[in-house]
Amino acid sequence: MRPRLLLALAAALVLVPAALLLAFRMPEFGAHPLPYGDAATALMLHERHVTNMVSGVNFDLRAIDTLGEEIMLLAAVGGAVMLLRGARGEGGQRRAAAIPGRPIPRRSEAVVLLCRLLAPVTLLFGLYVVLHAQLTPGGGFQGGVIIASAMLLVWLGEGYAAWRRMLPGPLLHALEGGGAALYALAGLAGLALGDAFLANVLPPGESGSLLSGGLIPLLNLGVALAVAGGFAMLFLEFLEETRAPEEGEE
Repeated sequence: MRPRLLLALAAALVLVPAALLLAFRMPEFGAHPLPYGDAATALMLHERHVTNMVSGVNFDLRAIDTLGEEIMLLAAVGGAVMLLRGARGEGGQRRAAAIPGRPIPRRSEAVVLLCRLLAPVTLLFGLYVVLHAQLTPGGGFQGGVIIASAMLLVWLGEGYAAWRRMLPGPLLHALEGGGAALYALAGLAGLALGDAFLANVLPPGESGSLLSGGLIPLLNLGVALAVAGGFAMLFLEFLEETRAPEEGEE
């Protein structure tokens, strides 16, 4: 432990002064030296009628980069699933593990009640964040994570068997892959109509309206499906690690 402590102290002597210097030299809030922010704001208000500039940048000005990020997420989740299943085996069952000498405690009624109340509320809030991405802070990634958290509350409150009945693996695979495919197909629509990839092919709507933004709500939905399905798939694989092994499995 002593060498590690000395190394941490040495790193702090270098990093802490640099962090303080950076903090004191940061521009004031709202002041930025580059014109990119002003140009993006004016362009998104005029071209897409969105009021959340972050969504405008993510799903319009750098929409191809966002598609790349979704493919990276898809690849990361797929790699994690392959590694876990490669060591555990493809088989699965719908009962929790029973390790000798370590009984599974019974869920209290308070935990069950709280999860049953919070799961639907969390799901609705996640849908709200997804649907209002072009209007207020939020978006498909943030909303997708919230929706996946609501799915996890089902396991916490109802148990492993209920989780597997309500959220089977094929459904989560379809959400993850389908969300990424929806994003890519929306981009191909522009090419099919003789325009650029991911070019807006839908009317921009009225600024401040739920249907504003043109193609942005559709792309945002694809991200939400991919993120919710991907995170829930990881939850499922991690929970599978705790189950009792099938006959013949290690």
